Amino acid sequence: MASGSPELYRNPMSITIGLTLDAEEAGGYSALPWYALRKNYCEALAQAGGTPVCLPHHAEAVAAYLDLVDGILVTGGAFDVDPSLFGAEGRHRSVVLKPGRTTFELALVNGALERDMPILGICGGQQLLAVALGGSLIQHIPDEVPGALAHEQDTPRHQPAHGVRVTPRTRLARIVDHAEIEVNSTHHQAVKSVGPGCVVNAVAPDGVIEGIEMPAKRFCLGVQWHPEYGVSPADAALLRAFVESCK
Repeated sequence: MASGSPELYRNPMSITIGLTLDAEEAGGYSALPWYALRKNYCEALAQAGGTPVCLPHHAEAVAAYLDLVDGILVTGGAFDVDPSLFGAEGRHRSVVLKPGRTTFELALVNGALERDMPILGICGGQQLLAVALGGSLIQHIPDEVPGALAHEQDTPRHQPAHGVRVTPRTRLARIVDHAEIEVNSTHHQAVKSVGPGCVVNAVAPDGVIEGIEMPAKRFCLGVQWHPEYGVSPADAALLRAFVESCK
């Protein structure tokens, strides 16, 4: 079957996954404001057994969106969560905001949490999830983590950047079935602290938090890397487990 062909998205189980989109104002690619999402998010979810549906940024429509889908995947992007949302006193000069997207994603995640719907946060999506759950963020890793790894890799994203140590007896550990896995890395921020009821499920060699989860929820998990690139078998296992939880 050709990659990206319509047959890839015919899922007899109808496990529908809502994905958040990135957004830009007019300029560059288009003379008008536009939404975008990398193709591999949808293809990786389809390979895992899900039917991907992309969700425009309408916070007032969150309840209707959640009625239509079985789970939520909060994607990454080249922007940051507003530091005021986690109680920071200032904003690092590197921080780039997209208020409309953040407002929508917070409403979507909070709505899904209320319904105990499965949620997977990827990279910036993990950071958004952490803040929604009462955690805080490192605003710029090079300035806050002495001896930090290069978390914004200069090699292709389908190649590993570093390993992470998986926390024993977590949901992530059960899914990937390895104490350490190789991951890609494309972020300048990270989770600093987790909220009540959350646990850290993966840590980089420099101590940077690479994964979080809330055990009391049906499936509520975030990872700092991008499993949609399929860097290791653990990535496909994670996406399959997420889709399975949405049944």
